[in-house]
Amino acid sequence: MVPLDPLPQPLDGLALRGERDAVALEDRAGTMTYAELEAAVGGMAHALSRLGLAKGDRVASWLPKTRAACLMPLAAVRAGLVHVPVNPVLKRAQVAHILADSGARALVSQGARLQTLETGDVPADCRALEESALASDDTLPVSGTDTDTLAAILYTSGSTGKPKGVMLSHANLWLGAISVAHYLQIVSEDRVLGVLPLSFDYGQNQLFSTWAAGARVIPLDYLTARDVIKAVERFGATSLAGVPPLWVQLLEAEWPAETAGKLKRLTNSGGALTRGMVKGLRERFPEARLYPMYGLTEAFRSTYLDPDLVDAHPDSIGRAIPFAEVLVVGPDGKRARRGELVHAGPLVAQGYWRDAERTAERFRPAPEFATSGGMAVWSGDTVVEDEEGLLRFVGRDDEMIKSAGNRISPTEIEEAVVSGGEAAEAVAFGVADARLGQAIVVVARGDGSREDALRERLRRELPSFMQPSRYDWREELPRNVNGKLDRSALKAALR
Repeated sequence: MVPLDPLPQPLDGLALRGERDAVALEDRAGTMTYAELEAAVGGMAHALSRLGLAKGDRVASWLPKTRAACLMPLAAVRAGLVHVPVNPVLKRAQVAHILADSGARALVSQGARLQTLETGDVPADCRALEESALASDDTLPVSGTDTDTLAAILYTSGSTGKPKGVMLSHANLWLGAISVAHYLQIVSEDRVLGVLPLSFDYGQNQLFSTWAAGARVIPLDYLTARDVIKAVERFGATSLAGVPPLWVQLLEAEWPAETAGKLKRLTNSGGALTRGMVKGLRERFPEARLYPMYGLTEAFRSTYLDPDLVDAHPDSIGRAIPFAEVLVVGPDGKRARRGELVHAGPLVAQGYWRDAERTAERFRPAPEFATSGGMAVWSGDTVVEDEEGLLRFVGRDDEMIKSAGNRISPTEIEEAVVSGGEAAEAVAFGVADARLGQAIVVVARGDGSREDALRERLRRELPSFMQPSRYDWREELPRNVNGKLDRSALKAALR
């Protein structure tokens, strides 16, 4: 088991954690040992250092799970840069926003992807290059940087619409890797199948925690559940992380018993598991230990439930992970059994990039009774603590839609719907859905005659997880006393 060393190190040192001849990464192209990983990170870092960028400049990557995408989080920081991973399923408008907002000075992608961007999408002072341009025979050593230095900006949708960038330091990411590797009990013999996007903290941590333990990561872009099953069989995967919609697909698929038996560890975040899903996973994967978890990008992850407690507490999100102090705070600011989940300690991010107002709303001093000082993340989520100290998630105070493991801004959906003129006004909601957690429903003002055209346009402009499942067309939409659309009344009237 990885020891809980509370002293963080530069993130790019993760490439040195495993035995030199042990396999660090495996994909369809073959294997990469830890010695080869370290050399590749050093070479890529050297190539990045030759781009003429200043220390602290942002470099974005918009890639599927290529080897370059896996190495970029370490190579960028070794070169003294800040990595900005962009979800590969995002379309040009979202990519353009992230590039502009982050002030990225370079974008690493692929030729076909770059050709989808239009004039002005890439800022004038941002250099676009293909991943093949990052090869180098020279190398850079481990950075040795101060661990409070900014390492990455991960973009997550905010309740006001546009995605916001969460600032993560070397210490945040290093300690997150050590924490997860420890409580998941990852060992060097493990083979971790990485199916989640590397732009998500959950997906990116699979790289970091695997390498922190000296184990093997297997990055996979998949289209169907069958692709995942084949990968488990082909690569002998022992560990798999997912979100509830993926588990639904995997439970509906046909699994050879021998293949299902290869998995020794299942981890879930991005939405709660239902009792039925817990039962199904326990039956389908009898050799696997199941870890329900709760997290938020602003503090990486807050809690996990010990697998030995899952059967007795299937609705619980567990207790604090190592290095996290998780508190339940009542409206009076004091400790409570039911209240807001507040996360303190060294996993707390540095705030939102260039957004002091929203940073002040979410990042506030820890409660007086907290052991950890400094800033804490006030999640806006309501939880209940039972007599055993286990937490149960109750609900969100904001209006974010949680669908297929994604936090989606209703405002961003609404802006996209009305931008083409098919609808005059629109309000988006998340409604309960057995497969997605929440499905997106849009109440729109109009006669609905152009719904087909609207759907076709949004398929071009928004990623698949942001597509509304249903439209409810109205002649008029109710308004409140301030003249704004009355969201509460609309949601109450939804069928």
